[in-house]
Amino acid sequence: MEQALAEAERAAAAGEVPVGAVVVDGKTGEVLASAANRTSAVSDPSAHAELLAIRAACAKRGSSRLPGCDLYVTLEPCPMCAQGISFARIRRLYFGASDPKGGGVEHGPQIFQHSTCHHRPEVYGGLNETRAGKLLKEFFADKRKTLGR
Repeated sequence: MEQALAEAERAAAAGEVPVGAVVVDGKTGEVLASAANRTSAVSDPSAHAELLAIRAACAKRGSSRLPGCDLYVTLEPCPMCAQGISFARIRRLYFGASDPKGGGVEHGPQIFQHSTCHHRPEVYGGLNETRAGKLLKEFFADKRKTLGR
């Protein structure tokens, strides 16, 4: 989770919403990929940290699936990312801060709870929740100041 938090800090420094993600091989502990949000940098609304890390890990493995791999992310994944996590067959999802407004795991549509969900990872929330939440709160407070709100 420390590496995911470092990615989130990197995102914030670049003006992106501070979310970071890391894909780890569950057997060896090897970090396969890490990423920060890049939606603004690449003008792509799907460039969320989770999806970028999953894409890179899949490319490294030469596979569209990541069974036995774990994903660490600083914020509860949105519904789009939750679907990507399911399709990639991620073994375990660890996340930091909950997202009551935009989350798709414990909040909102709760993607993994649907009977049509292809794969349900084990989910562990609240890892370094305070630090992850603080990054987000400070980022959005600074944005509001910049915008004069």
